[in-house]
Parts: sequence; C-alpha cells; structure tokens
Amino acid sequence: MTKATRQLTVGLAAGAIAAAACRHAAPALPYRKVPVERRDIVVTATASGVIQPILTLSVKSKASGEILEEPVQTGDEVRKGQLLARIDPRIPQNNLTQAQANVAVAKAQLANATAQLKRSEALLQTQSITPAAYDSAQLAAATAQAAVVTATATLQTARDAMQDTHVQAPVTGTVLELDAVLGTVISSPTNDVGGGTVILKMANLDTVQVSALVDETDVGKVQPGLQVTISVDAYPNRAFDGRVLKIEPQAQVSQNVTMFPVEVNIVNPEHLLKPGMNTEVEIHIGQRQGALAVPNAALRRARDVASAASVFGLDPRTVARQLATPQRADERGGGGSGDTTTDGGKLHAAERAPRPPPRESDSGAGTPRAAGAGADTSYVVFALRGSKIVPVAIGAGLTDQDYMEVTAGLTDRDTVLVLTSAPPR
Repeated sequence: MTKATRQLTVGLAAGAIAAAACRHAAPALPYRKVPVERRDIVVTATASGVIQPILTLSVKSKASGEILEEPVQTGDEVRKGQLLARIDPRIPQNNLTQAQANVAVAKAQLANATAQLKRSEALLQTQSITPAAYDSAQLAAATAQAAVVTATATLQTARDAMQDTHVQAPVTGTVLELDAVLGTVISSPTNDVGGGTVILKMANLDTVQVSALVDETDVGKVQPGLQVTISVDAYPNRAFDGRVLKIEPQAQVSQNVTMFPVEVNIVNPEHLLKPGMNTEVEIHIGQRQGALAVPNAALRRARDVASAASVFGLDPRTVARQLATPQRADERGGGGSGDTTTDGGKLHAAERAPRPPPRESDSGAGTPRAAGAGADTSYVVFALRGSKIVPVAIGAGLTDQDYMEVTAGLTDRDTVLVLTSAPPR
C-alpha cells in the first residue's frame, strides 16, 4: 500500500468516526435548569435631585462699621459661638463710656435726692417746712430713681452694642459663602429686623436633604421612613443611605410628566456630600430579605403555557388538566396528603400549599402587590421533579428586574426550567 493510499484510508476512517459521533450526539436542550433559591429582592422607585442643606443661615451683624477681622473662609468648619467677624468698635465703645458716666451721675443725683427727702421729713415733723415743700422733695427723689433706671438700661444697651461688634457663629456648621469681605463697611439698622448686611452664609452639613421628583405612578408606594440609596458622580463606587422625610402635596409638571417632590434626609457625618451635587435616588418601595425566588424568564402567563409546554415536549391539554386539578382541590377544601394528579401521581407538597395572603414588606413599605412590584400572581413555571417536567402554578410577590418572589407553589428544593429563547410573556 502506497503512502498516498494509507493517508486516504486514514482520512476516510476519521471522517466516518466523526460522522458517527455526530449521529449519536445528544441534541442541545431548549432550556436550562435553574435551582429555586433564596435571595434579597428590592424594588425601587428611581428619581433625581440636588443635595441641599436642611437649613441655610444668613449671618448679619447688629453693629455698623468697617469689618476689621474675618478669621474664616468658605468651607471652614465652625462651632457655635466661634468668632466670624469683628466690626470697628470705636463708636460702640464711646457710647459705652458715655453710658457708664451717665449711670454714675444718675446714682449721685439719686443719693442727693434721697438725703434731701430725709431732711424734709424731719423738718415737716417740726413744721419747719410746708407740706408742699415736702412733696417737692419726694418728687425729686422719685425722678432721680427713674433716672438711675434709665441710665442703667442705656448702659446695658451700650454693652450689647459693644458685644455685637464680635459676630459669632449662631450654630455649629460649615461656611458656605462670604458676602462681605475684610474692609467692607456694613450698615445694620437695629430698628429694622430685615435690614442689615449679610456677612456670610453657613449651614450644618451633618444631615443634608434631597428633593427628589418621583413620578406620580410610583409616589403612591412611597411613605415616610422608607430606606433610600443615594449615589453621586463624585463618588461613583460609594452609596449613601437616607430616609424619606415627607411627600410634598403639590405636584410639579415637567414636559407633560407629573411628578411629586419627595424630601429625603441623608446622614452626612464626613461632609462628603456638598450642596449642589446632582444625585440619583433609589427609594426602596418594597423589600424582602431571604425570599424564595425564581428568574423572571421562567414565568409563564396562562396564554403562554400551551406554547411553552410544546417546547418542553408536553401535551398542552395534559398540562391544562394538571394545572386545573389543584385549583379544584382547593375549591373543595381538599389538598390533603391523598391528592393526586391526573396521571395518578402524588401532588407535590408545595402544590397543595394554600396561597398566603399578601404580606407587609420587611422595610415597612406596605404595598408589595402594587403595580410594577409583583401585583399579578397568575404565573406558571415548569419545574423538574425527579425526571419529569411538571407545570406548577405559583403565588408571586415582589419582583425586581430579574427575579420574582414565590409565595406559594415551590420550595428551595425545586428546580425550574428557563427556555434558552423564551417566548414573550
């Protein structure tokens, strides 16, 4: 046998073996097996907003004059009572000195009038003066006493004006903006509450707030106290936690979309969140911890059961009878250990379990069956039990984008089948 003949023979043998292998290879299954497992399911309403301080204070001075000292800058953390600015104290100091002198004069006049009144009393007893003269002495003493009170009040006002030249922080917080710099001459009329020059603006950033615009289709599921996750562009790999404070009653319409402002408080101890930052807000309107769940791709509605059964190699009419049998048993009040399927087999324990009533969410949302959060419970899955594929009607709870909570019909020992090219539901 020549070399060419041997190579041809080997090639033909290899081709024959490959062809035989192809004939005996098992066809690819049209589905994949997914174990039923427990997982956390969180349903969120997404909105956007801007970080803002809860309260911004505009600090003014009660004193008028030139700013001689301003030891703070924007971004500085200041404590309550810390010096923010010092105003020229010359005029308040002069007024204070004059007020102190006036008090001294008034007290001397009071002492003189009091002594004169005592002499008048002695003279009146000896009838050396007339009652009218005694009355005049009494009036002079009372006038002197009033003068002391007036001078004392004026002195206290002068002291307050002198103290007002030192502008102190009203609260502990962060300096956001300087409106009057060193050397500015400010005017602050004391008889005008709204008047005066703003020296700076400050706010406490330990807790900040976001006013997030939530679509009206989701706002019905939002309640005060719900957990919120906040993300900002400045820290793309970090999430911040917050809580819903309140829902504003007045809607806002933007581009023909009706939205409601939802106030969210965010604890900000490190002051990483700055006023003006744009945020993405996710409000946890429903949450389940360790819920039994199946992929959404495994769910079938009633209208899709027949087509899915054909793909799995099942008779659609038999599947319909199997799905109807547990329902008839429930209507008769059955579901005991002796229930059987149409093919004579025992019903799976999960199929006999009654469907539980809707539960409150673990986070307190209270609307796990609201639209978009798993309200429709008319779902069927195909489960692999033993070596058989069986249809199972399930109770559905919360759902996110990928998984659905199972409230009845399956256990964590089950395996569901997901079509590799799932028909639309």
